Amino acid sequence: MRVDILCALPGLLESPFNAGVLERARSDGRLEVLVHDLHRLSPDPHNKIDDYPYGGGPGMVIRVDVVAAALEKLFAVGAGSVREKFPVILMTPQGDRFDQSAAHAFAGEERLVFICGRYEGVDERIREHLVSHEISLGDFVLSGGEIAAAVVIEAVARLLPGVLGNTESLEGESFQNGLLEYPHYTRPAEFGDWKVPEVLLSGNHKLIEEWREALSLERTRERRPDLLE
Repeated sequence: MRVDILCALPGLLESPFNAGVLERARSDGRLEVLVHDLHRLSPDPHNKIDDYPYGGGPGMVIRVDVVAAALEKLFAVGAGSVREKFPVILMTPQGDRFDQSAAHAFAGEERLVFICGRYEGVDERIREHLVSHEISLGDFVLSGGEIAAAVVIEAVARLLPGVLGNTESLEGESFQNGLLEYPHYTRPAEFGDWKVPEVLLSGNHKLIEEWREALSLERTRERRPDLLE
C-alpha cells in the first residue's frame, strides 16, 4: 500500500512511521508513506497555504487552490478526479467515526490519500469537490489532522498481509468480532495477593477458550453495550 499525506506540518509525522509496526511495514516494502508539505506545493509565490475566512471570524482557513494544486502535481490529473481513483480522506471532527470496519475497508485499497486540516479548518470546496471520505477519531478537536492521520494509518497498516508476524494476534482483538477483547495475564502467576485465574494455568484449551469468550462478552456488556446492540 502507498499512502500520501498532504499537510501543513510534516515534522509532526517524522517519528510515527519510524518505529514499531509501521517502521517494519515500510522496511519490508509492504507500506510506503510519503508526507507532502503543502507549503512546497502551494501555487502562491510566498508559499502561503491559508487565508482569512470570508465573512470574518477567528483563525485561518486552508485554501482550496492550494490543495487542488498539490493533488494535480502529485497525480498529474485534475484535482477532482483523484478521488475517483483512490480514497481521498479528510481528517475532520465533522467526519464519520473511524472504527475497525473502516480500517478493514481501507486495508483493501492499494493507495490512500490523506488531507490534513489545520488552523480553523479547510475551505468547504475541498470537502465538496476534492475528498471522498471525511473521517473523525471522536468527539474532540485537535489542532490539526496530522496525528489523527497517523492513527488511522497504523490501524490500517497492521491489517495488511504480512505486517504482523503472527496473524492470529488479530483474531481476538477488540472489535474484530464485534466484542471487546478478553483480559490477558503473564508471569508471575502470583504477585502478592493478585493471582492469575486458575483456568489459564490448567492447560485445558477448551476451558480457556470458553472462559475467554465469556469474559469478552461480559466486558463488552459492561463497557460497550452498544456493540451488542
